[in-house]
Amino acid sequence: MLASQSPARLSVLRAAGVEPVVRVSGVDEDALLAALADASPEDRVVALSAAKAEAVEHDDECVVIGCDSMLLFEGELVGKPGTVEAARERWQRVAGKSGVLITGHTVLRVSSGEVVGRASAAESTTVRFGTPSADELEAYLATGEPLQVAGGFTIDGLGGWFVDGIDGDHTSVIGISLPLTRRLLGRLGVGVSTLW
Repeated sequence: MLASQSPARLSVLRAAGVEPVVRVSGVDEDALLAALADASPEDRVVALSAAKAEAVEHDDECVVIGCDSMLLFEGELVGKPGTVEAARERWQRVAGKSGVLITGHTVLRVSSGEVVGRASAAESTTVRFGTPSADELEAYLATGEPLQVAGGFTIDGLGGWFVDGIDGDHTSVIGISLPLTRRLLGRLGVGVSTLW
């Protein structure tokens, strides 16, 4: 079960042989982040993933995966821009620089309707941003894509044109690290091949 409405996360899992049931958590991310203002960036993002995994209604026997991503840039942890103005400002700041995309992961193992195992961790990947021209940036903003994605960019969509490279796990930047998820499943005694 995937506790996320992200089409990118769903796409990564499907390409990796998993067809999860999708349930959206409805977690108030802003309130949770405000309550954790003094926590480390990694702990804040993992807390979001845990809240999402724990908030969804689960089946009697299942595995629940919750994820959340945020961009750490110049000491500030930022999520989805939400507006064209915020996305424009964000891109003007990050162009030609690097940031760290942190993706929190929480995996729950459910048996007889009860959570019997829990494993969480974060994956951090350095993203090297290109410098789009003013016209390219306005065209990208007009698509709406950067408004609803962590950090205001994608690497698997139109934003990929403006990312010069990454250092780390590309699936984590898309929204769910397959290697980390496999390790978390392993901690709970679930072999990834049982999900295929």
